[in-house]
Amino acid sequence: MLNKGLRDQESIRIDNILKKLMSLVYVPKFWNLEDLQNLENELKDLAMNVEILNNFSEEELIVHMQRLHLDWNQLELFADFLVAFSKDNQFDFSQKAIAIYNYIQQESKTFSFGISNKIIASKLN
Repeated sequence: MLNKGLRDQESIRIDNILKKLMSLVYVPKFWNLEDLQNLENELKDLAMNVEILNNFSEEELIVHMQRLHLDWNQLELFADFLVAFSKDNQFDFSQKAIAIYNYIQQESKTFSFGISNKIIASKLN
């Protein structure tokens, strides 16, 4: 178990990784090798890469995220990344994103209309 100071540092580190991942996928573009390498480098900080992410089942991905101690907001942001990355890429991670959104809804014991809308939108895409 991490003490509070280390937990805060780890949370800040994960927030920065997730922000960088989001910045890489929110700019519409054709993916080139450099873009994918930047993405791989950021995913590496979360102990994965695109291939591992693709091979994870929904349950395995959630367990992996739990091991990294992501909070609810970080999990939601990672699911948002998966949806955004799926739009202009050969990989479709929308089912993994939906699983994470559902996990947040169930385990946080707080219903979120925002997450509910994201689930619906992800199913429609």
